[in-house]
Order: sequence, then structure tokens, then C-alpha cells
Amino acid sequence: MRILVFHGYLLDGTGSNVYNARLAAALAGLGHEVHLLCQDRHPERHSFVDAVGDWDEGSLRVRALGGRTGERGRCTVYRPDIGSLLPVYVADRYEGIQARTFADCSDAEVASYIDANVAAVRDVAARVRPDIALANHLVMGPVILARALGGEVPYAVKVHGSALEYTVKPHPERFLQPAREGLAGARAILVGSHHTAISLWRALGDPTLQRRTRLGPPGVDVERFLPRDPVHAREGLRALTARLRAGEGPSGEDSAFARDDLAAAGALERLDPEHDRLVAFVGKLIVNKGVDLLLAAWPLVLERVPAARLVVVGFGAYRTGLERLLAALSAGDLDRAREIALAGGALEGSPSQRLPGASLSLSPSSSPPAQHRPLRRLLAFIDGLRGDERERYLAAARALPERVVLSGRLDHDELAELLPACEALVVPSTFPEAFGMVAAEAAACGALPISAAHSGLAEVSAALARAVPAEVAPWLSFGIDDDSVRALAERILAWLEVDPALREWTRAGLVSTVRERWSWEGVARGVIAAARGELDALATP
Repeated sequence: MRILVFHGYLLDGTGSNVYNARLAAALAGLGHEVHLLCQDRHPERHSFVDAVGDWDEGSLRVRALGGRTGERGRCTVYRPDIGSLLPVYVADRYEGIQARTFADCSDAEVASYIDANVAAVRDVAARVRPDIALANHLVMGPVILARALGGEVPYAVKVHGSALEYTVKPHPERFLQPAREGLAGARAILVGSHHTAISLWRALGDPTLQRRTRLGPPGVDVERFLPRDPVHAREGLRALTARLRAGEGPSGEDSAFARDDLAAAGALERLDPEHDRLVAFVGKLIVNKGVDLLLAAWPLVLERVPAARLVVVGFGAYRTGLERLLAALSAGDLDRAREIALAGGALEGSPSQRLPGASLSLSPSSSPPAQHRPLRRLLAFIDGLRGDERERYLAAARALPERVVLSGRLDHDELAELLPACEALVVPSTFPEAFGMVAAEAAACGALPISAAHSGLAEVSAALARAVPAEVAPWLSFGIDDDSVRALAERILAWLEVDPALREWTRAGLVSTVRERWSWEGVARGVIAAARGELDALATP
């Protein structure tokens, strides 16, 4: 079967990027012919890619990558010529690309972006005659396929969440119409969770959406994300560090998400899995990911488990704000920490991205306001420190520079070398998430995922809770409220101090559940069914 996939972004670095790379690999692995349109500058670095197409010389030109075809299907990646501007949902820095949020793009710039991609999809469709197609993101992938395919190819839409929550809901006057146009012709709409489905239905106001919406969460590469015994986990982390030190990481100066491999290696060299009790955060460093809550909780963890070490993996516009918070806490300057909490999203990104983080209501119908607000949950914790507890907290916080490591970005495959060495992973997002993919990947490695109790994260936690001992199940999630910092610390400590036998029982349940529920082959088959309109074969949200 010939399958056209429109993504429009990269093939690594963020959740939707990883989704499309893994989906394409799984579809090709099932024997299908995949034609994936994206903006990845170096698709040949991905082993599942057999050919690359571009319009650099004015018309579509496809070149084969020698020696990559075999018994499986094939995947060709195309990079449409959209010029120098890439509209995005969350403000960030890309090497070699002018990335600007849709909200900060003019109507003419958005129209030009759509038109360039419509022309590219038409070229590819005329060349390969796809049987089915998939559009990613609520805007602008679906409207691009709707206009380019003209009803001649059935397609499904995968709503990842960011376009809905960061673009369409805050700016309906500009983006609701193209979202509706794109969904109107879709055979099915795939969402990662019930929460995202409710949010989508309320935002779009289209009574036909509910009967076409089905669950389509991302998957986990269960052959790569595996539990390891302590010796092999240490070896894997050392091998990753050595590759980065030697400059053998896949990211270079010409990558859109370029990084300093030596700096990443230096950060990972600070980790000592033989003696450290490692806990990880993996995600974008933006206010809405709630990393401030985790940093504030860490002295509470260190007070009882001095060997605990937090590794923060990711990149983003709020890294400087987090570094300032760490510096203030470690210096015992709670007044300065309070100022940072009061500044909230003012320390991050462009004005349209100064979102409220922990102070935001998590109701499905909520929309992020344009103005920033203080980090109310962090403020509540700081203001609640009193007497002896305050003094103990400040004493433990002095160790933060040594016990917290910011690694910068790691590529998705590199996480499979880090997570088996970690005992837990924390997902403290204060804003709705479509699905908890990194939580599922951590669980596949035997690390306890501790997630905020809302949106798609809560649905992942609920599935995992059914597979672990009753005593452990409450540690999988925590509420976003004025007690969040203490609740998060309590769950981390409970897991670090758990009986070894209970720990192994829990790890076995986590690993088996991920393998049974979230494999990429299952995801790929679900996408095919959705594009064909085979709704009865898919679960309702």
C-alpha cells in the first residue's frame, strides 16, 4: 500500500517528530511504501529512509540512498521548499531556520506556508498515487491535505495537542476556520487521550467530530527501550557519554536542533549510576512543563536521600529561567526565587508564548491567555516554608549545583541509553498533554513514571496503575495544586525508599504493560484503519 504522510516538521527532538519517524519506520517495516513530507534537513540519517526528495532545483527531484532497500517496504522523505520561515506552535530556536509561532506570523506568511506545502503534496501525489494519507497536527497539515488531494485520496488526521492548545484555542479568530476545513474531509481523527478528544470537540464546535474521533496514542519502541540490570545500564550510559565525547552524536552544527556534544558529554559524565539514585526529566524546557516544581522539590528529596541526583534532559526558551531558579535556591535566596516565580512566563519566549504554567486551569475547555501569570504553585510552596522546615530546606538546597544536572537535548534513541540507568522519571506538566509518551518509554525501561494527574498523562498513569502493586499505584501521579511540590517529593522518596522486592514486582508490571499496550506496529495498523475509515476497528476515546 502507498501511504502519504504530511508532518511538516523534523524527525527528532519533540514528541510529534518522534511519532512520525517511528510511524514511518513501522509502516515500512510492515511492507508498505511510505511517502513522508517534513522539514528534516538530514533524513538520510534515519535508517528507515530509502530515498530523499526536494525542490531545491525548482522541481521535485528524488534521489535514492544506495543499499537500503530490502524485503520490507520503502520510505521516501520529501522536504517542501517553504522558504526560510517555519511556523511553529511553541517558540523555540532552530539552527538554520527562522522558526516563529503561528500567532506571530502574518496572515500572508501563513497563507504562503500553506500554498507551498499544498503544491508539494500535489507533486508527490501525482508522482506516487497514494492509496491513503495521514495529516499531522490540527493546523496546518489537515487543510494542506484537504486542498492538495481534492477528495481523491482518503485521509485521517492525527491531533498531537500542541496545535490545538497553543494555536487554535488561543486564537480562534485566525485558526479555527482552517482547522475545521482540514477536519471536514477526514475519514477519522486520531487523538492520544480522552482529554484531548473533549478539548477538540469543545474547541471546534462540530457535531460530526465525535463520531469520527478515535484513540490513536503514540507508541514505544519496545525493542529499544528495555530494562537493564545495573551493570549493563551503567555500561550503556558510559558508552553514550563516550560517543558524545568523541563527537559521534547525530547532531551537528547543520542540524535544526544543533547542540554541543561535548557539553552534553560533560553533563552526563557527572552522573554516577553506581552510587547516584538517578531521577530524570525529559521534555521541552518551557514554563508549562512544570520543571520549576521538580527543582523546588529536589531539596526535600535530598534531605532524606542525599545520593539522589536529578538529570534534566531537554532544550527550550525557559532554560535560563530554570538556571536562575536553581541558583537562587542553592544560594538560600528565597526572595530571589520568589521574584522568579512571580515573573512566570515573562522569562520565556515571545509575548504570545508567555503562558501561565502552574497557574493555568486544566479544564478541557481552557485556553492559554496571551499574558503571563505567576507560577502560583511554586509561590505557594516558597511562602509556606516556615521555621525549622525552612532551615532544613535551605541547608539541603546548598547541594543543588552538584545534585542537579542539565544535559541539554538528547536524541530519542539516546534516551534508551539513559532511562535504564534511572530509577524514576517525572512528568510535572502543568498544561494539558495529549499523551505521556516519555512516561511510557520510562516504564518500558523499568523506571517509575511519576506524572501530573491530568489530561493524557493521567490516562497513561491509570493504565500503568492497574499493573503494579496497590501500594505503589498512588505514586504514579500527583495533583497540580498548592501542595504539588511536597506531593511530588513524597512520591519520589516513597519510590527511592521502597522495599527491593516490591520494586522488582512493580518494574515487571510496568514493562509488561507497555509491551502489551503500546507497540509501534499496533500504532501503524491503527493509522491505516483510520485513513480507510474503518472506525469499528478503533477504540473510542
